[in-house]
Amino acid sequence: MSLIVQKFGGTSVADPDRIREVADHVKRTRDHGDDVVLVVSAMGKETDELLRLAQEVSKTRPAREMDMLITGGERKSIALMCMALHDMGVPADSFTGSQAGFLTDANHQNAKILTINPQRINETLAAGRVAVVAGSQGISTKKNVTFLGRGGSDTTAVALAHGLGADACELYTDVPGVFTTDPRVCAQARKIPLISFDELLEMTAVGCPKPAMRSVEVARSYDVRLHVRSAFTWEPGTWVSKEEPNMEKPIISAVVPDTSQSKVTVSGVPDKPGIAAELFRPLADQGVNVDMIVQNTSEQGVTDISFTVPSEQLVIGTEITTEAAKTIGALGVTTDNTIGRVSVVGAGMAGNPGVAATIFETLSDEGVNIGMISTSAIRVSCVVGKEDVERATVALHQAFELHKS
Repeated sequence: MSLIVQKFGGTSVADPDRIREVADHVKRTRDHGDDVVLVVSAMGKETDELLRLAQEVSKTRPAREMDMLITGGERKSIALMCMALHDMGVPADSFTGSQAGFLTDANHQNAKILTINPQRINETLAAGRVAVVAGSQGISTKKNVTFLGRGGSDTTAVALAHGLGADACELYTDVPGVFTTDPRVCAQARKIPLISFDELLEMTAVGCPKPAMRSVEVARSYDVRLHVRSAFTWEPGTWVSKEEPNMEKPIISAVVPDTSQSKVTVSGVPDKPGIAAELFRPLADQGVNVDMIVQNTSEQGVTDISFTVPSEQLVIGTEITTEAAKTIGALGVTTDNTIGRVSVVGAGMAGNPGVAATIFETLSDEGVNIGMISTSAIRVSCVVGKEDVERATVALHQAFELHKS
């Protein structure tokens, strides 16, 4: 007998029919002899609707009350799911994040899990029942309800799988697994049957939307085996675990397109110690996520620094950078929201020096200009024009023959 944590996202429980379908799947899993802990998100666009209501009601929208509001969507889901399970003869109990033992920090709207004590979940399992846990929530050290942020249900499921010592954590979504690239961009995209934590972590960091990057970080840290699969076809998906030795492991695993970034450039920055810290500390303090950073060669004691931020944070990022630029004596700040990024990821590239050359030659052949370059041991990312992202993605996918199994 195995213990499986199964997480279902919003589209998977979007309406009564979907809830009953998930309940039936849980029943089938139990019929095969496995114990199940279920983690569910809010139904469909419920969270978006709650955010819309908050905007109509309030201009201030206090963070504490926003967390209380948003987490209501998951509480609705767990109650309905338990009702569906009971109708199928499956005994089940619902638990909020706090009841499930999730203790978080006090950072509302994007709380981090500090500890988990799943005592009540273990008691439910021991009684032969299914535990249905609300995703993306907990209780803070100040005894307030907290929301883990978008994609937090994935993190809830992985943390719970670790806390319970589960055999696997299944993340069900509306796609059948992790692909070699976005199937909407490249028709030759292929589902990856097995991928390492490191590779998937790099992919999620540069634009792969599912699963949530935080959940992959937790899974990697605590060695929680993941299975990313579809809640609509129920077919086997992508297994994620520690990298296994494989003589035929491909050099490249995936090409990830991303059009969610914008570029900020600070010109005329004095080239002296401490300046970069004065520039980037205010951004960090306000939660602006700086990604790629490029500094030009210093000329006559000044240089230019360019960096990327999520487009949704461009306005606040520009405001903060402009103030910081005045403080450090820089000449000015410019922005560009017409950029995109294409990233090539693969654990096999670490020992293959020709990967970067192939990337640059492929983009050159396609007439794609590279604005910025960032690398790690298993990733190369290039900033290109937003209009060139899809063409670059298809060309690189073909160049590394990722369409071949």
